[in-house]
Amino acid sequence: MHVRWMLSSVLLMALTSPAGAQEPVRAFVGARVIPVAGEEIEDGALVVGGGTIRAIGPRGAIVVPKGAEVIDVSGKVILPGLVDTHSHIGDVDLAERSSPIQPALRMLDSVNVRDPGLERARAGGITTVNIMPGSGMLMSGQTVYLKLRDGHTIDDLVIRGPDGRVAGGMKMANGTNSRWDPPFPGTRAKSSALVRQAFIDALAYREKMARGGKGGEKPDRDLGMEALLEVLDGKRIVHHHTHRHDDVLTVLRLREEFGFRVVLHHVSEAWKVADRIAAAGVPVSLIMVDSPGGKLEARDVEFRNGAALERAGARVAYHTDDYINDSRLFLRSPALGMRAGLSRKAALRSVTLAAAGMLDLADRVGSLQKGKDADFVILSGDPFSVYTRVLQTWVEGRKVFDLDDPEDRVIAEGGYGAASPRRLLLDCFGPGEVL
Repeated sequence: MHVRWMLSSVLLMALTSPAGAQEPVRAFVGARVIPVAGEEIEDGALVVGGGTIRAIGPRGAIVVPKGAEVIDVSGKVILPGLVDTHSHIGDVDLAERSSPIQPALRMLDSVNVRDPGLERARAGGITTVNIMPGSGMLMSGQTVYLKLRDGHTIDDLVIRGPDGRVAGGMKMANGTNSRWDPPFPGTRAKSSALVRQAFIDALAYREKMARGGKGGEKPDRDLGMEALLEVLDGKRIVHHHTHRHDDVLTVLRLREEFGFRVVLHHVSEAWKVADRIAAAGVPVSLIMVDSPGGKLEARDVEFRNGAALERAGARVAYHTDDYINDSRLFLRSPALGMRAGLSRKAALRSVTLAAAGMLDLADRVGSLQKGKDADFVILSGDPFSVYTRVLQTWVEGRKVFDLDDPEDRVIAEGGYGAASPRRLLLDCFGPGEVL
């Protein structure tokens, strides 16, 4: 029995080892490779192993390691795995109505990694995602950055920093979404006042904690204050929902006053204040809305937002805000930005390297470079063609989506409920029959 237990433990360790640790070395040859951090390579080679990129360059200049699996992808395009800076996949809790400011809430405790939304994201070539709470509060909690590995629990997908901490930002919002009956604010002025007071209270909490260690009395531990101090110390980026130009400027004022790092999200009226945003050195993650309806404060949204910000010198990304935009169609957003004047270079970076930088992950993902994570997408054609399909998605050297797989094709092409996780386990059905 003891020997059997030991063998089971060894097998379990092998199955749960870090992504890429047991993967063979693979060389993808013949594709047009778009590194994003460098020039496109017409007849390229990408060598991956152990979860990272080992080599990249023209096929004739790359030595494929002996014993490597060589995969011919001639006629295809290889792009870095896409980075979605703002998503709500994972069946997450969107709003906690008990208070307008709740920095202690964690998406880590909310994400269901078996939600079909994650499968749809993989089908769209997304490999890294920032999962957020909703915008119904001024501060709705801590976001979580995930790698869309083929895992079964949240621990399989979370991204951790060098210190072992779970990586994520802080979701904030202004405008109309967070205005409700008391205790929520009823006006924009009250919204700003509540946020200012929250940061002032956090600074006071720090002082009290410091005094408590010098003969004073320490206050009780406050998880919300601790999270706010992480924001004020620059350890946690604020991801700020905002639409109207005046709301954008309010965020910039708060940022100037308290010194926190911020990424502006949505920014429907970015074209009205692009110069101010660029002068502040604040990056922007845009949403692409191309159908009527929605909220009044997004009335003046323009396809030219990306181009206006690029001309002004601001950093630009796009996001899905899934379920607002379907993750399977993510590349459509920068393509529409290009149609309105965004450069191809900025469009490519907007869903890869620029987006990774907005999550403090540019040293790991967002471009195809030696030593970076082996996250990449194989496309049937140019990234911005309406005819192009995502053929395969790889995360840390492991394939997590394949259009030729019948189950994956259902996810890529099916409608609502196509990837429903509900399964029957009755004797009259076969094991795992889909309901």
